[in-house]
Amino acid sequence: MNRFLFKIVYSIIWLITLFPLPVLYQISNILYFLAYYVVGYRKKVVVSNLKNAFPLKSNTEIKKITKSFYLHLCDNLIETAAMIHMPKKSFDKRFIFKNVDVINELYDKGKSICAVFGHYGNWDWYALLQFYVKHQVYAIYMPIKNKNIDKLVNNLRSKFGVKMIHKAYAAKKILDMHNSGELFITFFISDQTPSKREISYWTTFLNQDTAVFLGAEKIARKTNQAVVFFDIIKKKRGYYEIEFLKLFENSKDTRQYEITKAHLKCLEKRIIEKPEYWLWSHRRWKYKKTE
Repeated sequence: MNRFLFKIVYSIIWLITLFPLPVLYQISNILYFLAYYVVGYRKKVVVSNLKNAFPLKSNTEIKKITKSFYLHLCDNLIETAAMIHMPKKSFDKRFIFKNVDVINELYDKGKSICAVFGHYGNWDWYALLQFYVKHQVYAIYMPIKNKNIDKLVNNLRSKFGVKMIHKAYAAKKILDMHNSGELFITFFISDQTPSKREISYWTTFLNQDTAVFLGAEKIARKTNQAVVFFDIIKKKRGYYEIEFLKLFENSKDTRQYEITKAHLKCLEKRIIEKPEYWLWSHRRWKYKKTE
């Protein structure tokens, strides 16, 4: 998408998102119909992932989850776009941090936090956390190939004060902040797929051999950060609750892979309970352990 075309598309999105969310969800319904019934966006990937993750589920159950996933995916796109105009007070009643005292108590103890979560629920709205905590919040991101879209997404995610860190510079940046005595929270999305050359650890996740990034664990142990899993529940359309699960207060005391196993177990539990809210269109298992 060239810059001129992007500006036209963005202008349309900017105007559309002036409408309140209940109206935008009607647009999401249309997008869902197009994505599922007309285009079939990555449908083979979604169905294959679901069947491999839940081999005991019937075709009828898989189809039901698939349709629910596509509706949620479209809702997620709409909700992210809605950040362009939505004021904080609108988010306050839709995205509830249940026990933020867990985070602020760690700040009072002088602890930075490795915050771990997956592509579950609405991960872009986590940017609101900056309003409720004493730490400075940072988010590690992998750049999107299209520079215009990459800039737009990063602007939305940093709208409420979160600072973005390019993946390539994350380790050095975090070590520098730690050495300077700054107290901070760093967002780590735990369910991304490493490149083939980055794979150094495999585990069983959702019934499949899965390659996992170890970045969160390595950095947490090196800097003795607390590790907190963000457990998100989608209560209904456009409404979420987040509970902070403190997994480890002193990462230096953990064994190798203990942190990774713990946060993946939390994510897997949440996905199994409500699978339709995870990002099934992602090619999470494109590499095989035998390779």
